[in-house]
Amino acid sequence: MSAVLFLTGHRREFFFALAARIVPESASLDRSARDRLIALVNDMLSTRPPKMLGELALFLRVVRWLPALRYGRPLDRLAPAEQDAALRWFQDSPVELLRKGFWGLKTLVFLGYYGRPEAGETIGYRPSRVGNRLLHGR
Repeated sequence: MSAVLFLTGHRREFFFALAARIVPESASLDRSARDRLIALVNDMLSTRPPKMLGELALFLRVVRWLPALRYGRPLDRLAPAEQDAALRWFQDSPVELLRKGFWGLKTLVFLGYYGRPEAGETIGYRPSRVGNRLLHGR
């Protein structure tokens, strides 16, 4: 377990709501797989400076509440189609800071989901145990 547990409580719940929209397969993960996903993200975030973690915390609040200006409810309380529309807006936002922040958030979701060892099997990734010997004959 990492020293910094950034994704706990409400942040953890909201992160899973985002993950379910970004990588739909993540919605069907059992508790153990979800714990591994969170541990991967928390471990990565434990290497980041406190200022960056504060910015990420703020950005998560922005992603949650900014859609309320248009839809009248926070992102995690919207219908799936509205969630997807709001997330597409963040992804393609004319505001560079929002766009970059969202791509960073997507990267965290991908890290957590695809970084789990069992995820490789589900996408057909089967690395060779002999690695470079196959490529270089050594």
